[in-house]
Amino acid sequence: MPSLLTRPTPWTRLVFLPVALAALLLSGCNKSPEAAAPTAKSTPAASVVSVEAVAAEGVGFSAGSSMAAHTVYVFFDPQCPHCNDLWKAARPLISKARFVWMPVGLLNDKSRIQGAALLAAADPVAAMDAHEASMEARTGGIAAQGADKQLAAVAANTALLTRLGFSSIPTIVAKQAQTGALVTHEGAMSTEALAALLGLPAPAATPGS
Repeated sequence: MPSLLTRPTPWTRLVFLPVALAALLLSGCNKSPEAAAPTAKSTPAASVVSVEAVAAEGVGFSAGSSMAAHTVYVFFDPQCPHCNDLWKAARPLISKARFVWMPVGLLNDKSRIQGAALLAAADPVAAMDAHEASMEARTGGIAAQGADKQLAAVAANTALLTRLGFSSIPTIVAKQAQTGALVTHEGAMSTEALAALLGLPAPAATPGS
């Protein structure tokens, strides 16, 4: 499990998505237990949000090269279907940025237990793929055993998400690759919209798309 250790520094520049891009946004899960109502936001949560604070305090696993110039932090709940959507949308971009996925426990008891299991996995990316496939098949997700030590990390991620003022998941915190400005987003996005948000080159179209 990678440790995210950087010293936090003040960062208060905020970026808002244009209306045309906002129209492409999908939905997210509320942090309330009932969490069925979809929401979509593209505005920053609170002025205290910074990439440095998230990197210093969050715990997650990486998808993408550790040598990538840009790092994107994603709070997600293993029981959230919209987090699954974002996981798939981010896959074509992992050659352009490192995505650090930080599990939280908001939706139900399985959330924190499965989040801990993902952090404890020998290959968290493969475990996440298997988990999301199981969730799509409605078979419950990853088996959660032997990950008690990681429960504290999931609880800390959850507390950090709440303290920063975010209200739904998935939540993205990153610096825009072209400008260096802070960008945040709550909710799932298409690959194209995610690339635009992050200032990354749009992925090449696949044949027949």
